[in-house]
Amino acid sequence: MLEVLDADSVRRWVVVTRAALAARRAEIDALNVYPVPDGDTGTNMYLTLDQALDAARSEQERAGTFGSLPLPSEAAAISRAALMSARGNSGVILSQMIRGVSEVVSAGDLVSIDTKAVAQAVRRGADRARESVVRPQEGTILSVADATAERAEQVCRDGGSLGELTRAAVDAARAALARTPDQLQVLADAGVVDAGGAGYLLFVEALDQVVHEEGAPTSYAVDEFTLNPTLERRPGWTRPVDGAAVTAPHDGPAHEVMYLLHDVDEGGVTRLRQRLDEIGDSVVVSTAEDVCHVHVHTDDIGAALEAGIEHGVPRRVAVTLLETIAPAPKGGLSIVACAAGPGIAALLEEAGATTVASGPGHRASAGELVAAVRQAGTEEVILLPNDRDTRMAADAAAHAAAQEGQTVHVITSVTAVQGLAALAVFDPGATTQHNVLAMTRSAAATRHGAVTVAVKAGLTSGGLCEVGDVLGVVSGDITIVGSDAEQVAREVLEGIVSAGTELVTLVVGEDAPDGLAEAVTGWIESRRAGIEVQVVDGVQPHYLLLLGAE
Repeated sequence: MLEVLDADSVRRWVVVTRAALAARRAEIDALNVYPVPDGDTGTNMYLTLDQALDAARSEQERAGTFGSLPLPSEAAAISRAALMSARGNSGVILSQMIRGVSEVVSAGDLVSIDTKAVAQAVRRGADRARESVVRPQEGTILSVADATAERAEQVCRDGGSLGELTRAAVDAARAALARTPDQLQVLADAGVVDAGGAGYLLFVEALDQVVHEEGAPTSYAVDEFTLNPTLERRPGWTRPVDGAAVTAPHDGPAHEVMYLLHDVDEGGVTRLRQRLDEIGDSVVVSTAEDVCHVHVHTDDIGAALEAGIEHGVPRRVAVTLLETIAPAPKGGLSIVACAAGPGIAALLEEAGATTVASGPGHRASAGELVAAVRQAGTEEVILLPNDRDTRMAADAAAHAAAQEGQTVHVITSVTAVQGLAALAVFDPGATTQHNVLAMTRSAAATRHGAVTVAVKAGLTSGGLCEVGDVLGVVSGDITIVGSDAEQVAREVLEGIVSAGTELVTLVVGEDAPDGLAEAVTGWIESRRAGIEVQVVDGVQPHYLLLLGAE
């Protein structure tokens, strides 16, 4: 059992929470009747964390600091990313819970979080969440967070250990969640507990599991909150069945408006909250460092934007019709593929795939992949991650899509050349099973390599490298360190081309030297008669060449 939380365990806390929300978001969506019965609370909380973790990781990878930041920097990065990525009312509030942790860590410049600091962080998060909501309502996530904070503080005052605190916090959150129908009539009428509070319970349970080092979560307490089905309900309500969302007549504002503002001072935030409260409801205005996230339900989209324009330029504006119902997927099979560059994307789209931008520096999150699967709109989808580090996000997207009635088949393509090889054998007239098998075989049979440039010094399988060295990658491992891109490309080809190779694919990056592809093509043709060379202008960053041998 952990006695303190360090940067790794704080990150693990967020990751375990994301896994819990991914597994149970449909059940939480089904509880969603307040403030609007739009059935998306669990999904919004999940996507907020998923995209925040991806954004924080990508930023750290670009800076070369992934996995090595001190706790204050790690907590601040996740907090800011969560606010930037926040989806819906529940996502914005969740970002403030995370902000509470970051503020406690930063204020004390802590290298680890002990029992006292955890109690302070839970309290600070509850307070930040409540102050971000213009009209706080009891019987919601705010009530559950307050009760949890009170219990955590009590255990701390009594001298309890970190493990005792987290177990007590879980018990308090469960009890507070069970009380929410007594505090909010709309919940009692529908026979459910508060959806946001259920999501917060998973947040607290994840902390407890990390502290007790219990590994990946397998069950969640939200199952305990299917209330008495004999409860009297308001006419028009439909009880959740098999994960289906609660529905009810919607008589509030028609639109959800969200956007970001930068560098708004405290007085400006106060005035903005007041103005938005005049033109709508469900107003949440929260901040983290220099970013302000705005959320409001309103009938007057223009007025909501004008309120923000008084304080800066609204960015990432998102307007959602609150009564929109997603169409059921149609029959058929489609393809979603990740693309590391615009040239690769154009080739994939020409072959009929829906593409998602993804590669080093910005890998697609599960939320982005789910959105693309929805856009494809068919009952079955073949998903090509085309990157080793995107495979986990692809699996999570497949799980999430299954809860919405779509079956996603993930092909193990770990690089763009394997994805292109898989797509080349796709047969629209064949069965799904035939295509999945053929595409999996084609991807697996494609040996792959790459040529890139070192951005930091380090030890590789090919020896020591310095910044600016040209690196050759064979089957995912850096085995060559050199100074000339053409020579390194030749050595990579020697590592992937075999006696049976019939086709070599060269995907040319945006920073490739002029003439590199032509020189490599000439070298191949001079060495091996009968090999076809396909050159693709991929325009991908980071990699001068991606190479495949089939």
